[in-house]
Amino acid sequence: MRAKAAVMYGVNQPLVIEEIELDSPRAGEVLVKTGASGVCHSDLHFMEGSYPTATPIVLGHESAGTVVEVGEGVTNVKPGDRVVVAFVASCGHCANCVTGKPYLCENTQALGRADRVRLKGQPIPQFANMSAFAEYQLVSANACVKVPDGVPLEAAALVGCSVMTGVGAVANTAKVPVGATVAVVGCGGVGLNIIQGARLAGASRIIAIDIVESKLAAAKEFGATDVIDASSKDPVAEVIQMTGGGVDFAFEAIGLAKTAEQCFAMIKRGGRAVVVGMIPVMQQVSLPGFGFLQEKGIIGSFYGSTRQTYDMPWLMELYRQKRLKIDELISRRWKLEEINEAYAALKRGEVNRSVIVFD
Repeated sequence: MRAKAAVMYGVNQPLVIEEIELDSPRAGEVLVKTGASGVCHSDLHFMEGSYPTATPIVLGHESAGTVVEVGEGVTNVKPGDRVVVAFVASCGHCANCVTGKPYLCENTQALGRADRVRLKGQPIPQFANMSAFAEYQLVSANACVKVPDGVPLEAAALVGCSVMTGVGAVANTAKVPVGATVAVVGCGGVGLNIIQGARLAGASRIIAIDIVESKLAAAKEFGATDVIDASSKDPVAEVIQMTGGGVDFAFEAIGLAKTAEQCFAMIKRGGRAVVVGMIPVMQQVSLPGFGFLQEKGIIGSFYGSTRQTYDMPWLMELYRQKRLKIDELISRRWKLEEINEAYAALKRGEVNRSVIVFD
């Protein structure tokens, strides 16, 4: 199978539209025709070098599409099914999988398809075991979750990362209870989903923090009860003053050590800071030791602690019931050939989320 794809050749270089070649699916594999792929900041970390990756490589990890072909033994999907592709495929039998933590699968890399995707005749690695900035993807059947009727592929694609990551951080990682107070630092695509996850959980107060006015306006639309412009005010002091001592939960959705430290500082005694953003590999988070005597805690959240075959269907059902905003997340739609423009718009802070739409 030949397909157009956006190829990363090196750090801080524009992506290049090339033709790649994919093998037919083997046992346990699925070939998916991509319908939509989200333009996510996580890929930008690799494009800018704050996270390392081998190159050349096709990025993209937030997508949905239609099954074209299945390999031997695949029973969960069939040709013609519309699917979300989860960027973590779980083996189902390692210690983490069998104890309810498939997002931390110890064998996910072994489920990849080394040497099965080629560029100019040479094998290239798959990004997140999928490489979604391509017309077709060769993926593990375990990564595929059926999309129900009434859910367009653009919306389903965002369930594949930003929605799952944000809502899941609230529901699965932090388990925010009804009535809790919440702060969210960073109101991009993931941050907005943390906000609406907190709203769905019944948080009594949701404080959104950003430096971009349009993002704070969007935060109000998604459920924030209060906003703080961190470009002109100290967010920690503001949160403590507004709540009389700090929030129960503070979520970091940017990916910086400084904002993770701010989240720890703005939680009250016994509170939890939840780091959702991708902090660059070389950055260190420094915390005051006395905070632990107050039983303050900090925890990471990876992919919303998802159990994709369970969580993604209920997220899509909430969307069908109009209780979960996904269409409203999408600020722009782009063609694959416009992917560099899409990332430029992301870097300028012009979009909540944008998607690459395939023919």
